[in-house]
Amino acid sequence: MAHIVVLGAGLGGSIMAYELADQIRPEDKITVITRDTQYHFVPSNPWIAVGWRKRDDITIDLAPTMAKKGIGFKTMAAEKVHPAENRVELVDGSSVSYDYLVIATGPELAFDEIPGLGPHGGHTQSVCHVDHAEAAREVFEKLLKNPGPVIIGAVQGASCYGPAYEFLFILETALRRAKIRDKVPMTFVTSEPYVGHLGLDGVGDTKGLLESEMRAKHIKWLTSTRVKQVEDGKMTVEEIADDGSVKAERELPFAFSMMLPAFRGVKAVRDIEGLSNPRGFTIVDNHQQNPKYRNIFAIGVCVAIPPMGPTPVPCGVPKTGFMIESMVTATAQNIGNLLRGKEPDQVGTWNAVCLADFGDSGVAFVAQPQIPPRNVNWSSTGKWVHLAKVGFEKYFIRKIRKGTSEPFYEKLAMNALGIDKLKEVKKG
Repeated sequence: MAHIVVLGAGLGGSIMAYELADQIRPEDKITVITRDTQYHFVPSNPWIAVGWRKRDDITIDLAPTMAKKGIGFKTMAAEKVHPAENRVELVDGSSVSYDYLVIATGPELAFDEIPGLGPHGGHTQSVCHVDHAEAAREVFEKLLKNPGPVIIGAVQGASCYGPAYEFLFILETALRRAKIRDKVPMTFVTSEPYVGHLGLDGVGDTKGLLESEMRAKHIKWLTSTRVKQVEDGKMTVEEIADDGSVKAERELPFAFSMMLPAFRGVKAVRDIEGLSNPRGFTIVDNHQQNPKYRNIFAIGVCVAIPPMGPTPVPCGVPKTGFMIESMVTATAQNIGNLLRGKEPDQVGTWNAVCLADFGDSGVAFVAQPQIPPRNVNWSSTGKWVHLAKVGFEKYFIRKIRKGTSEPFYEKLAMNALGIDKLKEVKKG
């Protein structure tokens, strides 16, 4: 008998448990360790922040589904992973031993790295968690009553830019519907070297598409920008030249600001030699397996991926939904192999398929593989993207509630875009 522990139950961890349940032998056991019994569909958080969704619309109680699947479910935060001892220490002092561990914790949000950043004692909002989105909703309501300048974007070291663009345009749509857009100057502030870089050096014509959308909606932007500090109603930023020097410092006033922070690995897996990199992300090989501790795997945002290349301001690489799904499937099959005395042989495709909603339209892109040079490098815009994102939300929430492991992103790419090679790459 083998005990497989999944640490975390977000987008990656929940479907990781479901796919593992299809791979293990009858005598094996799965336990999910998570600090929260509730699953929140993170891609809907921008809609929460402008009042288009409520918490209950995107929340799922995982315990009944896990029980139905025969998966152990322990609601306790992890204090520290002890890989040499094959155990996870929990915050109450107890421990859970494992034969195989899958780290799926997601990131820790590094608001503290910039003075005044973030919703916890800072002056900016976030859509990284449903609690943050609800807090942003309260500030948004104040903005409707007392319009003023808005700053949206992503700070230095961020690695997830899509939600910043989504929220920028969703907020713009909400302000137009409230008939106060003319009273709200909007500025997009990003560490990216150009609009639409996305940490991926662009996909298709994301630069042209997103710049065009911003011009059409009278949104100004600053790129290669480092946030120095945030005070109440004022953000100090530095524009960085190609050689790394500061070419200008600006003070930007705001009545509302949502800035995505940099990510780092969570405390439970940070500072473990051979397991995590200096930023705390888990090191894995092509099989999602840690090179030093061979019974540890990792999937999702917590995985260490080097940046695309040097940029004037540091930009991380995003781990998109399809990329995470491919990690999950490869990991489940590789652990299944190990349980049966075989070697891991499955490799995730690490392709990117993304739907970025703009409230009444949106941008979609496919990058195969996610890191260039690519075999497929496609992007498009239109109202259909908004409708597709709504459909995706309903589909994925139903999938988590039912405990199924069908890979949505591959289905989207196959059916909507007709890219048969995605399936071939995934199998290979």
